[in-house]
Amino acid sequence: MPKRRSELKSTGYEIFVGALSVLSIVNLVLMYALVDDEALDTVLTVMNALFSAVFLIDFTYRLVTAPQRGAYFFRHFGWADLLASLPFAQLKILRLFRIIRVIRLFRELGARTIWRTLVRDRAGSALYALLLMGVLVLQFGSLTMLYLEQYAPGANITTASDALWYTVVTISTVGYGDEFPVTNAGRFAGALMIVVGVGIFGTFTGYLANLFLAPRKGDRDDADTEEPPAA
Repeated sequence: MPKRRSELKSTGYEIFVGALSVLSIVNLVLMYALVDDEALDTVLTVMNALFSAVFLIDFTYRLVTAPQRGAYFFRHFGWADLLASLPFAQLKILRLFRIIRVIRLFRELGARTIWRTLVRDRAGSALYALLLMGVLVLQFGSLTMLYLEQYAPGANITTASDALWYTVVTISTVGYGDEFPVTNAGRFAGALMIVVGVGIFGTFTGYLANLFLAPRKGDRDDADTEEPPAA
């Protein structure tokens, strides 16, 4: 098996960042080719700003942890990671380099090896899957609620901020009640977001509990090698 490049992180992390890169490029197509509603366009703009912040953190993380920072920045397209994280539409196409990185990872390791790696690190894989699901629900839930409710009689979800706020408080299961759907389709979509939100935060809570309460590998090894007390 060929040696992995030093700037590559865990398999689950690389797939997560690659999926966000795909979603950000899809957003560009939606913003500049398909969506002509100002409120829907605002939701996509907010999500792209969020992606820019995530990608900037990703670049910093890779640069700080790379054994050879110059090699990562110049030879392994670190400069493209930096430019793609800037909030300029003309540079966001450089996020394709992140997708290429994931494709190369699949080719180097193979689907079977990647699957075994994800299963072996079930906790980390579940965390990245939940984070990705949360991003998808935040974006497409907001777009859906805005599309269904914006022009309905008596609607109170009429702007991008209304839709984003409603989606956040719904998937977090807080439910302030200041924003709510008035159409049957909107209520059905809201119910789905509640169910997904309960699953996301319930699983996330279990992950944190396991992370802080489960004994570390070194502690388990010490306990296994400790001699029993003399009779």
